[in-house]
Amino acid sequence: MLIETAQWRDDYERKPWLVLVSSSWTPERYASRALCTALQRWQRSGAIIGGLDTGGIILAKAGLLKNKTATVHYEHIDAFIEIAPDTTVSENMFVQDEGIFTCCGGTASTDAGLRFVHSVAGDSVANATARYLFHHEVRGEGLSQNPKVVEPMGYVTSGVVRAAIDLMEAHLETTLSIPKIAERVEVSQRQLSRLFHQYVRKSPVAYYRDIRLDRARGLVTQTELKFSEIATASGFNSQVHFSRAYHQRFGLSPSADRIDGRVPFEFRAWPMYKPDLRSGADASPSASP
Repeated sequence: MLIETAQWRDDYERKPWLVLVSSSWTPERYASRALCTALQRWQRSGAIIGGLDTGGIILAKAGLLKNKTATVHYEHIDAFIEIAPDTTVSENMFVQDEGIFTCCGGTASTDAGLRFVHSVAGDSVANATARYLFHHEVRGEGLSQNPKVVEPMGYVTSGVVRAAIDLMEAHLETTLSIPKIAERVEVSQRQLSRLFHQYVRKSPVAYYRDIRLDRARGLVTQTELKFSEIATASGFNSQVHFSRAYHQRFGLSPSADRIDGRVPFEFRAWPMYKPDLRSGADASPSASP
């Protein structure tokens, strides 16, 4: 099977049967009017349109995801929600809605590719391809990017802490009090605090604040939203309070991070990245709690 590649502008007049859009950080930079027009034209001609990783954001910018369901990599979910308010955003690994599909990227791209091999060439070729890639289980729609039951290396968090974190993540803009969270998960506030210190090495208040700031950092570095809008979307009533907390967590202001967080290494947009303030050097990413 031969796959030819070319500059997309050179193929503008063609009528492809499949168009894949893939991008990385700040994908809206690449959603030029010319590219959006080309995507719209290819969709009208009957092409299957796919977005890998943050490619879904470009599809949204092109107007192809209006009133549809779509996904992107989980690190960009919050930005996607803000950028595409007329799209139902899913955390599933793979979503297909009529003639458009989106995929969270990573190894899920292999699942998506094998599905298309199967649709074109049938069971035999698709199975042989999967075996060649040592991909022994092809995942489909309906599977979450972040399953709640088991961590990749086994059970590491208590059910109570996981339930409390789920509540926090579901209430980032309109926050819940810690006593209310403790009531919801049916433990005392003292017990909740003890479990958080045991499993995530932080108090519930500190953890809640940090995940709100992590969400804010994704919006700062991945979108062009106003900082006042980001502060509100992250549960901060005061922009001054937001900026102070942001600087305390990440070592620089939101305005500086919007620039420095994108160059020269775009991994700096990862929530777990934190500058090494003692030496002035950049700290390498480390695992989140």
